[in-house]
Amino acid sequence: MSKLPCMMNMASGTEDSLREVAKRRKQVRGNNFMGIRENYNHTIYASYIGYITQAVVNNFAPLLFITFSSRFGLSLEKIAWITTINFATQLIVDLISAKLIDAIGYRLSVVLAHIFSAAGLISLAVLPNVLTNPYTGILVSVIIYAVGGGLIEVMISPIVEACPTEKKESAMSLLHSFYCWGHVGVVLISTLFFSVLGIERWCYLAVLWAIIPVVNSFYFAFVPIYSITQDSKPMSIRKLLKEKVFWILVIIMICAGASEQAMSQWASAFAESALHVSKTVGDLAGPCTFAFLMGTARAMYGRLSDRLPLKKTMVICGVLCIASYLTAALSHSSVAGLVGCAVCGFSVGIFWPGTFSIAAVNLPTAGTAMYAFMALAGDVGCAGGPTLVGVVANVFRDNLKYGLFTAVVFPVTILAGIGMLSKTMRGQH
Repeated sequence: MSKLPCMMNMASGTEDSLREVAKRRKQVRGNNFMGIRENYNHTIYASYIGYITQAVVNNFAPLLFITFSSRFGLSLEKIAWITTINFATQLIVDLISAKLIDAIGYRLSVVLAHIFSAAGLISLAVLPNVLTNPYTGILVSVIIYAVGGGLIEVMISPIVEACPTEKKESAMSLLHSFYCWGHVGVVLISTLFFSVLGIERWCYLAVLWAIIPVVNSFYFAFVPIYSITQDSKPMSIRKLLKEKVFWILVIIMICAGASEQAMSQWASAFAESALHVSKTVGDLAGPCTFAFLMGTARAMYGRLSDRLPLKKTMVICGVLCIASYLTAALSHSSVAGLVGCAVCGFSVGIFWPGTFSIAAVNLPTAGTAMYAFMALAGDVGCAGGPTLVGVVANVFRDNLKYGLFTAVVFPVTILAGIGMLSKTMRGQH
């Protein structure tokens, strides 16, 4: 009988231990959830995925340009308008978002951005195959996902800039590198998909890519978001537009977008049509290597920003960009042409995040409006650069080499803009 109380105590102790374990597990789950709500690392992770989403939006359709041309009977000029409509829509979104985002809030805006991105990708899989005019279906889909891409471009940079992190230039460059890794992923996974299942099943892949923005919309619904001007009074738009530095940065940003996308959007078609290599080789050696080296440049600067002066680095990259465009356009060797495409990716890597960083340092109270206008300028270039290449190529019987040669004007203008910027800043000091 003396053993019975002991056994009862043991049972009671075991039951208490089980309750304690269950309580701790519940607390851990609660802490993990609260960790997402309170930890700014999750904000940065969601922002990384946001730029991967934008990479899908901007770079999936260009892999299908030759397919669209052959299947739907579209000329290169019509194909060029797909890119133009994409970035022109993003441009319009950039223009109206300066006031809209502050009115409805960062969280709702960034969630809607991902919903639009997913809806557009799903539409791209459906509309061209059900409408009597497939080209209309493509353009409508592009407009839908471009709304999401435009909002992402405006919002992600200030969201990360507002996070309580050190080395802002490094953080910005690393953030933008994820656009490149997303681009690499789009090319590699799409190429593998097309090789295994066939290019004719591209519409299924468009739906699969839509999963990324769907998941990230839920992620952004919970992460902490801090306003860029929460601790200070934002500069008025009227005052911002009177700043000379702002307008020089706008010019640089236009040419940054044009330098990047003029090569990126046409690299796959250029490799197939002008360099006469297979689609698989063209995609891997052209846009894939372009994106990989662009991401490498951004990641490298993210780690070495303390030792590399930003403006001097941009000048060196500008010279390299000119050389890469000339190599791609003038070389008679397919290998040299592909090398030109690839090196161009490395050379343009710092232009976009570097311009954002210069703007953030010199116009610290400009707030959401500045990021909206910078994104607007970048999208003007993203739309104009590939369009110029396509139009010039069309004039010369669809010869993309002539189009790419014309695009040299963009890095040349960047070099001139950096010189003007340095002179203006010295004058102000």
